[in-house]
Amino acid sequence: MQETPIAELIQQRIKKLETLRSLGIEPYNGIFQPSESTEDVINKYGNFDKEKLEVENINVSVAGRVILLRNFGKAAFAHIQDSKGRIQIYLRKDILAEEFTLIKNLDIGDIIGVEGRLFRTKTNELTIEVQKFVFLSKSLRPLPEKWHGLKDIEARYRQRYVDLIVNPSVKETFIKRQQIIKYLRNFLENEGFLEVETPMMHTIAGGARAKPFKTYHEALDMELYLRIAPELYLKRLLVGGFERVFEIGKNFRNEGISTKHNPEFTMVEFYIAYKDYNWLMDFTEKLLNYIVEKVCGSSQVKYGDYTLDFTPPFKRISMYDALKEKGVPEEIIKDHNLAIQWAKSKGIELPEGSSLSKILDEIFKEVVEPELIQPTFIIDYPVELSPLAKRKKDNPELVERFELFIAGREMANAFSELNDPIDQKERFLKQLEERMQGDEEVPEMDEDFVKALEIGMPPAAGEGIGIDRLVMLLTDNYSIRDVILFPLLRPEQK
Repeated sequence: MQETPIAELIQQRIKKLETLRSLGIEPYNGIFQPSESTEDVINKYGNFDKEKLEVENINVSVAGRVILLRNFGKAAFAHIQDSKGRIQIYLRKDILAEEFTLIKNLDIGDIIGVEGRLFRTKTNELTIEVQKFVFLSKSLRPLPEKWHGLKDIEARYRQRYVDLIVNPSVKETFIKRQQIIKYLRNFLENEGFLEVETPMMHTIAGGARAKPFKTYHEALDMELYLRIAPELYLKRLLVGGFERVFEIGKNFRNEGISTKHNPEFTMVEFYIAYKDYNWLMDFTEKLLNYIVEKVCGSSQVKYGDYTLDFTPPFKRISMYDALKEKGVPEEIIKDHNLAIQWAKSKGIELPEGSSLSKILDEIFKEVVEPELIQPTFIIDYPVELSPLAKRKKDNPELVERFELFIAGREMANAFSELNDPIDQKERFLKQLEERMQGDEEVPEMDEDFVKALEIGMPPAAGEGIGIDRLVMLLTDNYSIRDVILFPLLRPEQK
């Protein structure tokens, strides 16, 4: 059977809107205050049998969107859905009298308020026998009948408001996202951390290696950058005397879009004075295990074909040992030319002029990272890859840094913070050489941050955790777009 075009369906609904208005009913100006949510009604009375409902004569009022409608002439059944769930309603001509004639102007998608008596149908379904109903919003555009599956995935992101209506599991994902952030905040606050807010617009794009988004301030006549990380401001607060700080907020990086990357994303960064990266690994294990148990009810989480176990302790292994564990020969790790040849033999693309450390980092991303399924700390990176981290005392070519990988993805990045202003300035200057050679991801020199270090920053540890990726893990989603309410998309073609 051929489907009616959308434009024609919209015109049919507009005619129904006009009919309602001709009868003196304004479908967008109704006043209605539901006494309960559908969930409340079901929780309170869901275990009442047919006889008890008749004896109690319980009246309720709820409001929501019509998502199913069956009209039988002298009676109609519908399901209405609110933010908590859905319930069946029953509309009878002999009860509603003249009001029943309005049913023919009711469509799936309309938002209505109803009052009535609870009873059970012949199939034993808890139902509201409607004694009064009010139009609260007339839906002019019909909800799609076929909304599931990959072919609709871009439409789901583009019209998230429809996705939330027709796919209850999507709403559950974002409810769980809020819970994850709540428990994360609770844990940090209970550990004595102060939540702060730092600037979103920076004069220098620093704190991470990434290409920034640019903007312009008219009044000050100056170019600004959307922040790529709050790190340098949070460490300024350590200088100022705050010893435990954290911030949950948006970062912006002008990079490609993939299942793991979105140009704007949410992170938590936290910093603590007088601790190092070893302490931070223990802390991270406790933090994540707490969140997982609170949100999922267990330390184990099903993610695709894997069962992830967040029970401490997590595996800890150095970057170099992880490379060797996955079959990268030791001579490759030590020799620049051999590393280039080995990488090319494996089809790994290398940026022009890459140093040995950067080549090994690319090899790591291809060979090791996808195999890190259970929570694993990769520790002790080359100093060149970590310009803000403190050197290891027993090997100054490495830094006290870890990255946490779970299900083949980086989840956290942390280190013992560099607080030597002379060393920091030298590393910034070395980075500037890369920037002058055309690498736009290398940040500019932040001289004010160096000044802050010259005032004196206590030894400290700091960490950033990607909240979007954490939500993906705990909701069994494989694309970052599935855990962001309104991900960035190209404009829809007209």
